[in-house]
Amino acid sequence: MRDYKKLEVWKRVHLMTTFVYKDVVVQLPKDEMFALVSQMKRAAYSVPLNIVEGCGRTTEKDFARFLDHALGSAHEVEYCALLAFDLKFLDESVYTDLNKKVNEVKAMLIAFIKALRVS
Repeated sequence: MRDYKKLEVWKRVHLMTTFVYKDVVVQLPKDEMFALVSQMKRAAYSVPLNIVEGCGRTTEKDFARFLDHALGSAHEVEYCALLAFDLKFLDESVYTDLNKKVNEVKAMLIAFIKALRVS
């Protein structure tokens, strides 16, 4: 079992998730509260939650599976941000910042998954 708080990828994901809550969804229209806002929040917190759950598993294979789920949720955040930007709900600077954070997280998750599957 691992301590998720010591994982650099979890730290980065936690920052991405707090950014979604504090800086991104507040820009979305109120009429999107139960649609895009809700979906983006759920996708964002699903990434660190899957890492946390994977840390509680006893095998590398199980851990990698949860990291796969986290990666899928990161892709979901990426698309929600693109949709919000294309609909002119997000400022370009916020979209660019979120996109950068998501891509860093995705790269870290992919590298971590590969390392687990090699061992």
